[in-house]
Amino acid sequence: MSAYICVVVLTVSALGSSTVASELLKRPTNVRLTSHNMNLVLKWDPPEGTTSGMVYTTMYRSSATDYRIGCSNISSFECDFTALKISQYGNYTGRVQALLGEESSNWVESNYITLDTDTVIGSPTVSLSSNGPTLEVTIQDPVLSILTLRDVYNGVTYNITYWKKGQNEKARSIANMQQNRVVLNDLDPRTKYCVQVQINTDKNRNPSQPSNITCESTANEQEAPWVAALVAFVIMAVAVALLAVVVVYWKSISQFLCPKDALPPHFESLLAHPKSNIYLQLSPAEEICHRCSIIAGDRTVEEGDPLEAAGSSCSQQPDVIVEER
Repeated sequence: MSAYICVVVLTVSALGSSTVASELLKRPTNVRLTSHNMNLVLKWDPPEGTTSGMVYTTMYRSSATDYRIGCSNISSFECDFTALKISQYGNYTGRVQALLGEESSNWVESNYITLDTDTVIGSPTVSLSSNGPTLEVTIQDPVLSILTLRDVYNGVTYNITYWKKGQNEKARSIANMQQNRVVLNDLDPRTKYCVQVQINTDKNRNPSQPSNITCESTANEQEAPWVAALVAFVIMAVAVALLAVVVVYWKSISQFLCPKDALPPHFESLLAHPKSNIYLQLSPAEEICHRCSIIAGDRTVEEGDPLEAAGSSCSQQPDVIVEER
């Protein structure tokens, strides 16, 4: 009997000491489960007076399952459960525990979240294109972490707000538009307008985050469509006609643009008879030379002198004496 009592006492003592030891490590604070664009992230703040080396372990569960490990021994202050096969319609909660060496804090549980009704839907992307005095608004849904917006929600509508730039107080709205392309046609030409869009769904209690404000200017009144079609037809018809004329009259056109040079008839007859007397008449005539003696001062050029040799090629003619005055 006494041995049984000792065992009970030791067990209670061990449990009490373990509880006291665990309570020495403070718990994380501000634990919350969040969702943005259908992700699932547990966040928390570190305990007061946190020292270096503290890590955290997290768990999560749905309304249909028990707790499962999410992240183990991490030093950051959040854990993403999105990749752990969560359901877009599931109801989830999470918890976190602080660890420091052999010590650990108590678990701290978070709030519950139902993904499709509590997630924060991000802002859509809006683009504008001008078409005369109208603006075409194109809306692109935000990208979700799992599936697409229209896979999760059956009813998706858009609230479109637009105004002249600088006149926000006179903004006009179009509510519950189901198409992601809308034409704004009650606008003034050559005027800049700004547009902002929010998404509403059939299950989520809150609208999406608003889109960025996008501005674009309208143009002048557009001409009737048949005018542009007629102009295009006339241009094409003229081009085809010009091409046909060039093909049919190409030889005449090429001769007109690049004519061949024609020789006069007498030149052609000359080329036909290369031994004609005209060629003989054009042969070079014999040069006529006169022998001369050049007297420079008192000196007379004698035979054998270079000057005399230069004149030796001349034919026999009367002597000519040149004197230097």
